[in-house]
Amino acid sequence: MKIAILTAGRFHVLDLARELTRLGHEVAFYSLVPPWTTRRFGLPPHADRWLGPLLGPAFLASRALARTPARGVAQRALVEAIDRVGERLVGSCDAFIGMAGMSLRTLRRARRRGAVTFVERGSLHIAAQQAILADAGPRGRVADWVVAREEAEYAAADYVSVPSRLAERSFVERGVPAQRLVRNPYGVSLDEFPPTPAPPGPPRILYVGTWSWQKGVDVLARAFEQVRAARPGAELVHVGAVGDTPLPARLPGFTHIAPVPQPELTRHYARAHVFTLPSRQDGFGMVLTQALASGLPVVATTRTGGPDLADLLGADDAITLVPPDDADALAAALGAQLDRVGVGPGPRAGLVDARRQALTWRAYGERWDANLRALVPR
Repeated sequence: MKIAILTAGRFHVLDLARELTRLGHEVAFYSLVPPWTTRRFGLPPHADRWLGPLLGPAFLASRALARTPARGVAQRALVEAIDRVGERLVGSCDAFIGMAGMSLRTLRRARRRGAVTFVERGSLHIAAQQAILADAGPRGRVADWVVAREEAEYAAADYVSVPSRLAERSFVERGVPAQRLVRNPYGVSLDEFPPTPAPPGPPRILYVGTWSWQKGVDVLARAFEQVRAARPGAELVHVGAVGDTPLPARLPGFTHIAPVPQPELTRHYARAHVFTLPSRQDGFGMVLTQALASGLPVVATTRTGGPDLADLLGADDAITLVPPDDADALAAALGAQLDRVGVGPGPRAGLVDARRQALTWRAYGERWDANLRALVPR
């Protein structure tokens, strides 16, 4: 099957392109990801369609203006440029997969030429996301042009691909028929995130991601106060950027670590006893699969990919689900997991290998392959 993929960055679709190529499909991967990076992630050179020579200036301008008032204009110019170039370059194919927000013109042209088209959306319906983030104030607001563009893509595509039941439900609630939705939980590299032994030291809770309102970090801070009151010496470690919520610098036991390259995350998982993702809204949360692959138990809200991973793994002891915005429930679940795993060096229980294999990018690609064979006429 001939498959074209359009994206700006690597995201998860570079892993998808590699896996679909491995399964025998003829894949063309159009992106701003340079060839030396796509090679490092295993994409064969013949599948690579680097857009850097055409879009390099627009990309550099967008990065330069990312922290200025002009960032919205620069972002809009970049996605329009990606879409126009994709419209011109993407050739005849059986299936077209475009990242949401940058694929409208390209998917329309691909569909006119007979391709079955998919919009790849990694989070909730954009209007649902806008409604949730409105509570975070002006800094959390999704621009109206982004909402309009994505909604036009949802309407123009044959299918919308999402990673979780939460995301799927947000589309159905906004009138997208369930039969036009394809759900597939994201994967993880088991080589990058191998099982790690339980560390020595005090009980340590890890959160990886942006310190922001939509991630529920204010709830996490309140929950951790309860955990620490019951377990003096407990620690909460945050690895990631600081977003729209100030760090709780005076919270005893709290440590902030600036963002690190993905390969370095392994050592942070190795130093923790429990991982948490307390999001108010999260289309999936790939850090969940990283933590599970590393052997950490996970406490996540029901507004993440946690329920999907619990179904996929059938691992009730590995994943605890709590409602969002409930500091008491989060504190109780974190405390229960700390009690269950114990504190001190030694082997982790973790997931058995068969369950870990269900988390892989290979398994993710095979699920995509099955969906393509069911949905794309040959």
